[in-house]
Amino acid sequence: MNNLTSNIKGDKVIWAIVFLLTILSFLAVYSSTGTLAYKYQGGDTAHYMIRHGIFLLMGLLIMYFAHLVRYTFYSRIFQILFYIAVPLLLLTLVFGLNLNDARRSLPLPFGLSFETSDLAKLTLVVYLARMLTKKYSEINDFKKVFLYLILPVFVICGLILPANLSTAALLFTTSLVLIFIGRVKIAYIATTVGIAIAGAAIFFAILFMMPTGKNFRLDTWKARIESFSKGGEKDNYQVEQSKIAIATGGFFGKMPGKSTQRNFLPHPYSDFIFSIIVEEYGLVGGTIVVLLYLILLFRAVRIVTKVPRNFGVFVAIGLSFSLVFQALINMAVAVHLLPVTGQPLPMVSMGGTSVLFTSLSLGILLSVSRDVEKSNETELIELQNENA
Repeated sequence: MNNLTSNIKGDKVIWAIVFLLTILSFLAVYSSTGTLAYKYQGGDTAHYMIRHGIFLLMGLLIMYFAHLVRYTFYSRIFQILFYIAVPLLLLTLVFGLNLNDARRSLPLPFGLSFETSDLAKLTLVVYLARMLTKKYSEINDFKKVFLYLILPVFVICGLILPANLSTAALLFTTSLVLIFIGRVKIAYIATTVGIAIAGAAIFFAILFMMPTGKNFRLDTWKARIESFSKGGEKDNYQVEQSKIAIATGGFFGKMPGKSTQRNFLPHPYSDFIFSIIVEEYGLVGGTIVVLLYLILLFRAVRIVTKVPRNFGVFVAIGLSFSLVFQALINMAVAVHLLPVTGQPLPMVSMGGTSVLFTSLSLGILLSVSRDVEKSNETELIELQNENA
């Protein structure tokens, strides 16, 4: 154990945030899966707690081993994984598990599933970081920018879109942020946004012209947009229950395990876990969760200012922005600032591949900070030798 802890490097604040979110996740998932346990496991409330605990432990191990690997190694390996992710997304659209008329995951043994969009999100961010570094001298050439940066974004997001609109939108926004930080011309970015807006306009025009009942996913997106804009009580059942949970939490909450809205709120262990946290831990607990994610972004920005290589800069800001942006979207949905999206709260919501790939993302971020620490130690030793 001492050898394990002595090898923990990188930003200690990020490690602390990870452990705090892990503990909170364990408690919140155990509290919010009671109804699920009685419905599917004969009242065995420990089933989902143990299952989620195993995934959290696996995530921490992945994070630990990932942060020991020098981050530049991920440049080449994720370029290969990027070309694997594309056919996997295609395979998922055709042969994936059909859940609510959406094919988002591939079946695995032992009743598990693999959500291919989680792999695609991570690989696209690292791929863009690699291309922005490798093609830096060519970013003023629109043809090269479109071929190496913009086209891959459209391909990945386009393959994710049919089954998961919110994930496609989140990934597209993250990609634009990375491209902007990579100093690609604003005109090129504006062209990319223009193409996306035109495509979205055509998409939603078709969406609202299609007859109801012909395509469940289109009906779901249409219902969510209409219910959010018109405030329909029936369609907003999830949001109403979420707001009740938040309102009854008060300042200090009802205390852990005493949520009542977990019995009424759909998916309280994933999409609306923030509502359960506020209900049980109050405004104080909810504020702390928000601050943890903001501190994570702040620490990532501090790392970025010290990284000597462009690849490390793009990887750190891309991965941290993606995680924090997803967290803010999840919390915004819970308080009805955004339509229901189905985005989990990173490192907190119950999940399988989402927990593992989030852990890998944080491990890569910690690998970047570990390299910064090593560089600082080397500079300090050289300075001491000069003064000796």
